Amino acid sequence: MAHGTKSSAMMTEGVIWKQLILFSIPLLIGNLFQQLYNTVDSIVVGNFIGSEALAAVGSSNSLINLIIGMFIGIATGAGVVISQYYGARDNENMEKAVHTSIMLSIIGGGFLILLGIGASPVILRWMKTPAEVLPNSVLYLRVYFGGSLFNLVYNMCAGILRAVGDSKRPLYYLCISSMVNIVLDLLFVVAFHMGIAGVGYATVIAQAVSAVLALGALSRSYDSYHLDFRRLRIDVSLMKQILAMGIPSGVQGSIISLSNVIVQSNINSYGAVAMAGYGAYTKVDGFAMLPQQTFCMAATTFTGQNVGAKKPDRVKKSIFWGLFICGTYTIVMSAFLYLYSGNILRIFSSDTEVIRYGQLVMGMMLPFYLLLTVHQILMGTMRGAGKSMVTMMISVGNMCVLRMIYINLLVPFFPSFEAVMWCYPITWFSTALMDVLYIWKANWLPKEQAEEETELKAEPQE
Repeated sequence: MAHGTKSSAMMTEGVIWKQLILFSIPLLIGNLFQQLYNTVDSIVVGNFIGSEALAAVGSSNSLINLIIGMFIGIATGAGVVISQYYGARDNENMEKAVHTSIMLSIIGGGFLILLGIGASPVILRWMKTPAEVLPNSVLYLRVYFGGSLFNLVYNMCAGILRAVGDSKRPLYYLCISSMVNIVLDLLFVVAFHMGIAGVGYATVIAQAVSAVLALGALSRSYDSYHLDFRRLRIDVSLMKQILAMGIPSGVQGSIISLSNVIVQSNINSYGAVAMAGYGAYTKVDGFAMLPQQTFCMAATTFTGQNVGAKKPDRVKKSIFWGLFICGTYTIVMSAFLYLYSGNILRIFSSDTEVIRYGQLVMGMMLPFYLLLTVHQILMGTMRGAGKSMVTMMISVGNMCVLRMIYINLLVPFFPSFEAVMWCYPITWFSTALMDVLYIWKANWLPKEQAEEETELKAEPQE
């Protein structure tokens, strides 16, 4: 056994709302730090390099999410499998799942380096990236994807820790990583004048730090999720389980990101100023959405452990508490952002047109954030119950297919920047509606499924 401090937590007993909050707070703070260093990138770029460089970083985000989304989905699938084995106290399969998961992230990271560096220029041209923005976008993406192995390894390690109820250590590592990134941003860009490449190098080094720290935590643990580097290998049976859970989540993330890439290409047609304004909004949006995303992850872990422990009633109660806590936050946060949107956007740029575009998007999006709260809580719960395919179908059908129908068939009749932006609230509504209908009408928990099968078998044959 390895030596170390046991930080994992069972979520199958105790007061539900307290467990959700205690698990989510470190996760939220960690995500805030992660978003912080992404935002510092934009602040440094916008203020020390210029609007065109800010547009390059902003337009690159949707492409990064597209390419990395599949592999982050696999990490999500690994977390579901591990949380269920942890809840069931199946240590043998836990050990296999941990080592298979880390090995998958290493293989995936190597593949992403090749794909990201090679394909970035082609995809950016396909996205109609303006000529004045293209060189910086290509340079930033190539540097970023050159370090994507660290990104995937960290996310997989953090997913394993969260699956066993440990949300504190990922927080510590993200805090350290964020501070490294901020210091290096200022050093490389302001002091060494390395331009947008300096921002990319700072991000890669920071991700490498977090990956090394997370690997160290797993290797020092003495619990069932202990990582032994000599035992890294693919267990085919566990790999199939992880991919069965993870691929639908990854496909969901990648296809939705693809739709966002297409939306971004429409935004790009309005020029660098519109791109910069929308890019500034996405940084604010990243902070605003963190609690929803955090509770989505908490719901997945909580549901996975309680499904493994065969306690479906706790899962149902957790839905109410998740919606209540996140809904309250969303209302307060939306009002704050609406009242102070101009002051917030000036952090990223002093250009009045950039600020105008950013305020325009915020005014359109903020009234509909409650719909995203409903989607995130219900999606996290369904994933934890093993319904990754259902969440994929609902999300892809609405946030990709419906969004593309709107963009390609309706927007051409009233072409404007505002018309493009309306694709988000419309598809948020349809997605949340289908989530609610599925949770309400379907037998999606294992106990309910077993009862339904028993009833069907008991019916007399005609």
